[in-house]
Parts: sequence; structure tokens; C-alpha cells
Amino acid sequence: MNSPAIEAALKRFEGLYPETIELSLGRIEAVLQSLGRPQDKLPPVIHVAGTNGKGSTCAYLRAMAEAAGLKVHVFTSPHLVRFNERIRLAGTLVDDERLIEWLDRTFEAMDGRAITHFEATTAAALLAFSEVYADLMILEVGLGGRYDATNVIAKPALSVITPVDYDHKQFLGTDLAKIAGEKAGIIKAGQPVVSAIQARVCGDVIAKQAKAVGAPLQVLRIEDIEKVPEQVALPGTHQRYNAALAGLAMRTLDHPKVSEHAIWTGAKSAQWPARMQKLANGPLTELVGGTELWLDGGHNPHAAVAVAELLAQMGGRTVLVSAMMASKDHGEFFHAFEGVADAVHTMPNAPGHAGAEPKALADTARSFIGDALAHVSLEDALTAANERKPDRILICGSLYIAGDVLAANNEIPA
Repeated sequence: MNSPAIEAALKRFEGLYPETIELSLGRIEAVLQSLGRPQDKLPPVIHVAGTNGKGSTCAYLRAMAEAAGLKVHVFTSPHLVRFNERIRLAGTLVDDERLIEWLDRTFEAMDGRAITHFEATTAAALLAFSEVYADLMILEVGLGGRYDATNVIAKPALSVITPVDYDHKQFLGTDLAKIAGEKAGIIKAGQPVVSAIQARVCGDVIAKQAKAVGAPLQVLRIEDIEKVPEQVALPGTHQRYNAALAGLAMRTLDHPKVSEHAIWTGAKSAQWPARMQKLANGPLTELVGGTELWLDGGHNPHAAVAVAELLAQMGGRTVLVSAMMASKDHGEFFHAFEGVADAVHTMPNAPGHAGAEPKALADTARSFIGDALAHVSLEDALTAANERKPDRILICGSLYIAGDVLAANNEIPA
């Protein structure tokens, strides 16, 4: 749902994609050099890596900092509906006119070099952030960490590592220790790092890397989680953990304006769309009448477990409407909902993405959730799911389909 002008500005990068995408910093560093090294002209940066909870943790960090009166830049990915969502300048999403200017300047600086879309747009974002005043910047890793395009900040104020698990196996592999090593690649010499509670193998890797470069490490503790109010802005036990991690990070940042009051005000006010979001009145909710319609963009087994736990706590009957990328672990995703969901209705993923074929997805889901049917569209899947008269319908499995859902229900992130 980008404007035609933004689409045209982004499309120019397509002709410069490298033939094979290798995780590397060389391409973006060359472009940033041509742009005058904007990465060296940023406000203090909190760099956030991990597998699950990165976006939610960034949302809590932003809310806590803003509750303290700070102006905050935020870079996140992917976007849900509009590309502008990736670049929040001092609290406000970037407008089309200025975004096009920064994309144009980045394109010129590339001078025909091979570069990926994410690298090019990250360079444009860093340029934007360097030219607008803010007190703090929150920078979310796109993929991995060590060779992610965001890992060009020489001295972040703080690094944060959320729970590490399997994801992006085509790039990061299936060795959990190696995956943790890639995430730990954002840790910088002498700069503090905060980690979520990790699987032992991941925690050991993170601790070893922090020690090797002399980075003071703090690991989230149970007592940190117990400090969090019972009700935080985003639903689910996993979101209390994310709020606790963000709170620990803000204390570690040790900014004179950030108080405990600001931390917990932020914990209760953060907003992050498509994370167990109950949809408001709109075309899709009208389609299912009085049935509650929920949306979650989680797309790996770890995220599915967290959502399934919340659904179990909510009680009642839940039917899933799901689309997924072909590359994801469909079996383990649906396994998490065994005994929690009554049925699954599958559909194609958002156009332009390598989605799983709905029938194959339904066949996999049927192994864990006895009743699963394939459909040709979101509307068909929702109609069939609603005929079961559940207490709620949860649309899940893909951030890309989540964006289509928000657009279709007229809930554009702002």
C-alpha cells in the first residue's frame, strides 16, 4: 500500500541486486562511505538482535524512553502495510517527500554497485536518522547480527539480545550455537550488552563473546520479570518478559531522565501492531459478525508456543486462519497449537512472497490439529472459520499476511 512515488523510488534498487546474496558488510559500508558515514552521526544507539521478540522489545524501549520525555528514532523491519513504518523519526513515521529524498541520495551514492534491497534501504534510513535530531535511537537487526546491514555502528550505547531460536535456516543454518554466535556479533568492545534468558547453549555463546571483547553483560533474571506489572500493554506472558528485558536495558543505559516510573509507564503504553492484536471494527470484523478476530505475525515455533500459551489462558474455542512462507517450519508451528486450536483454515500468503501452498499447509496442520481445510483467499478462509461458531478466530503464521489483514480492515499502522 505504498504510494506510487515510494514504489518507484524503491523499485530502482531491484536492478542492482547481487546475483547471490551473501551475508556481508562490505556493500553497505561502501555506500555509507559515499554518503559521508551517517552511521557516525547518530544519537546514542540501542542495537537489538535475537530471533523472537525483537519488534516488541523495540516497542517497549521506545515507549519507555518517550515516557521519560526523550525524542526517539526507531528502525524496524519488515513493514506491515507501508514502507514508511520502518523509519520513525523522533517519534513520527517518515513522510513520503523526505523519504524519497533520502532514497534518491542513497541511489546516487550507490553508483551502480551491487547491493540488496535491505542494505540500500538501511543506508537510506541511517542517512535520515543522521539528519534529524533525536536523543536516542533504537536499531533492530534484520537477519542474524554479525553481518546484518545494521551492524555498522562502531560504538552502540547498548546491545540487546532477545531469545535466540531457529529461524532463517537458509541463511543461518541449523546449529543453535552458531546462530547464537551470529546474534552475538552485534556485541562491541567495552560496550554494555543485555540478554534475555536463553537456552544454555545460546547463553554460553553470548557470555563467551561478551567476555572476549570486554563487554559488560547483564542477563535477565526472574526477579527482573517479577518487577513487571501484571498487565502490560501487549498481551501474553512472553510480552511481560519482553517488557522486563526492555526495562533492564533502560536501567543499563543509565540515562538521567529515565526513571522507574517512566519504565513502567512505557510498559503499560507500548504499541506494536500484529502481535496478538484484537482487530477493531472494519470490513474483516464485519465479515465474521460478532466473533472476535485476532491477528499475530509470529511465524516460527518459538512464537507459536508463546501465542498458544496465551490462547490456553484465554479459554474458549479458537480456530486458526493461517498462511506461511514456504521456508518456515510448518510442522513445529502447528504442533504448538495441538490441543489449543479446534481447526485450521489455510490460505495463500501475501502476493510476491514465497508462500506455502495452502493444501500442503493444511495437510501438515492436520497431523496436529485434526481438522484443517485449504482455501483460495483470506475472505473464504474467514467465512469458513466463522461457520464453526468459535469464540475467536486467530489469523497467524506470516507477517506478510498480517500486513494484508491490517490493510483490508482499514487499520494502517501510524
